[in-house]
Amino acid sequence: MASGIFIVPLLTLLFGVEIRTAIGVGIISVIACSCGSAAPFLKKRLTNIRLALILETATTLGAITGVLLIGIVSTTFLYALFAIILAISAQQMLARRNEIVPLPVSDSGSLASVLRLHSSFPDPGTGREVLYQVGRVPLCLCLMYAAGVISALLGVGSGVLKIPAMDTALKLPIKVSSATSNFMIGVTAAASACAYFFQGDIDIEIAGIVALGSVLGALMGARLLIGLPVDKLRIFFVVVLILLAFQMGLSALGISIPHGES
Repeated sequence: MASGIFIVPLLTLLFGVEIRTAIGVGIISVIACSCGSAAPFLKKRLTNIRLALILETATTLGAITGVLLIGIVSTTFLYALFAIILAISAQQMLARRNEIVPLPVSDSGSLASVLRLHSSFPDPGTGREVLYQVGRVPLCLCLMYAAGVISALLGVGSGVLKIPAMDTALKLPIKVSSATSNFMIGVTAAASACAYFFQGDIDIEIAGIVALGSVLGALMGARLLIGLPVDKLRIFFVVVLILLAFQMGLSALGISIPHGES
């Protein structure tokens, strides 16, 4: 999901950093996360590169749109939007807790088949090759655009929406959607990072420390993801999303939580 989903709430709720500065730092951490964990996913063939390149066009356009909206929306709206998005993502992830990977079905007329997006990956748990089909690409492109807009506004790394979108719309195995999302989030974040930098919303000192920690965490997380059972992975995502949604919802309502000095 990229570290932005954790960095923004932690900086604002625990360390008292202003939310727009926290969002700018979150975007930098997203780029660091993507770069740090891309190699292990590619090595294990979990990343669908062809699919990532196609979806990234919509997400980048959304990120550019989000950049144009920076400064227009209020801080309260940002907190509320963050909480809503997290809650929706948690519901979608929980809905497919008991994942069943469908058997490949030949459909030469679908957009995914024309673009040759169907693929497979080795499952270390069972030792077999898992084939999967890519589902509704046009619907996912629309969701990717929305994810890009929200990523630019909130600095969370659009993986918080990309993973549930690919999980639900495309019917991808969660490990594939996680790895492919991670491959994409760095590009999306880079599209909006420059705008935040030139507006002075990126604190270089905080961003440097956060980026270093993000790279180390991403390397560890990438290796853990490869071996984690699917059901436990979903439960972990859902718990984290619900807790963060609750915290950000309180902030949207103006209920302060004790934190350190800025």
